[in-house]
Amino acid sequence: MIRFYNTLSGRLEEFKPVKPGEVRLYTCGPTVYDYPHIGNYRAYIFEDLLKRFLLFSGFRVRHVMNITDLDDKTIRGARSQGIPLADYTRKYIEAFFEDIKTMRILPADVYPRATEHIPDMVRMVKGLLDKGYAYIKEGSVYFSIEKFPAYGRLSKINLDELKAGARIDSDEYEKESVHDFALWKKAKEGEPFWETELGPGRPGWHIECSAMSTRYLGPTIDIHCGGIDNIFPHHENEIAQSEAYYGQKFVNYWLHCHHLVVEGEKMSKSRGNFYRLRDLLNKDVDPLDLRFLLLSTHYRKMLNFTFDNLAQAKAARQRIIDFVYELEHRTWASGSEPQVSALADKTLTEFTKTLADDLNISAALAVVFDFIREINLGLTRDMIKKTEAEKILKTIYKLDEILAILPEKKDENLPAEILEKIELRQKARKEKNFKLADSIREELRQMGIILEDTKEGIRWKKIK
Repeated sequence: MIRFYNTLSGRLEEFKPVKPGEVRLYTCGPTVYDYPHIGNYRAYIFEDLLKRFLLFSGFRVRHVMNITDLDDKTIRGARSQGIPLADYTRKYIEAFFEDIKTMRILPADVYPRATEHIPDMVRMVKGLLDKGYAYIKEGSVYFSIEKFPAYGRLSKINLDELKAGARIDSDEYEKESVHDFALWKKAKEGEPFWETELGPGRPGWHIECSAMSTRYLGPTIDIHCGGIDNIFPHHENEIAQSEAYYGQKFVNYWLHCHHLVVEGEKMSKSRGNFYRLRDLLNKDVDPLDLRFLLLSTHYRKMLNFTFDNLAQAKAARQRIIDFVYELEHRTWASGSEPQVSALADKTLTEFTKTLADDLNISAALAVVFDFIREINLGLTRDMIKKTEAEKILKTIYKLDEILAILPEKKDENLPAEILEKIELRQKARKEKNFKLADSIREELRQMGIILEDTKEGIRWKKIK
């Protein structure tokens, strides 16, 4: 049984998709006014973990992630540089696709862009006007919150503070404010606009996601994800306009991840603790070390990014890499040890079971490291035979279908120069010239090659 914490109900619920064996998943994508920061990637990695687990569990996943290329922020950015909106957003869209590949995030099936779905948004706005949920004021169209009694169920907001007729045009507004929100904004000087049946203008931010998600996933979605900062007003408004238009439940399971902070403080450019993904990559941070850090804290807990925590994540990931290396390069005796095989099966079962409990990644990683510890103990006792070694490796790579943290397998042939140095060191050891042997060993270490002297012979591995 898979359980998720549903923000809408405020409790853990058994996951039952609308269509057995198939999951319709919508995740809030980037607003392309800048390069995404590591807080954004905290959400994207959580969503990737969720998707990978669902696929691992045998579900077919239809995944849609929107790209917000039309909102107040993108318009401000384009105007500040004096260039067309499409030219301004293009480089950030391209960078996003490069970065998610770097971070091993599985691609969505569809990446709808707001600017490409204006007719879908106009259709919904017209429908909400016809149904009496929206009204026109000074050329713009607003959603009337008082016409939708269920408003506030997701965010648990206090509707007693609602001032009838109070409106707001801004896409993002104060969390404690409850206003009728803009579905369609009349054209303003210096802003892009579209000539439509609603008159010249552009959509509000909130209607974009409703129009694009229902276009590709239908009126009812199984899972909708985002950060907790999206709960109000964005997701609350999505529910109101979608359910008012279609007359049926919009989303069955709402999953929200908590904030990422840096050194215990909110990330801010003024504090000097604001990191885009590319800022860290330029500091030679391994993207898979960062991925490990971002996924290793439960999605509903606040994640504190520090460089010490990143170093710990790097060390933990390296422990897994070294474990795999040992298994792939050791010489194994023939035979089998049934208890070792049973341990591998148990590990896979327990790992899956813990993730089925609201993606309990902390417990899942504990299962992985317990497995590594037990197998390492078996190695010291010569309990691991060839058959089990192969099964252990298969198990680790199976787990990595979800974690996606192991390095890609590459051709491990060493350059002739390094092979010559290894041979020279071996010769020095035979001649008991240990000073030269140690000098060559250190030289190779500086070149990123670690040598290990074992009873089976010399072994090497690459390090960063």
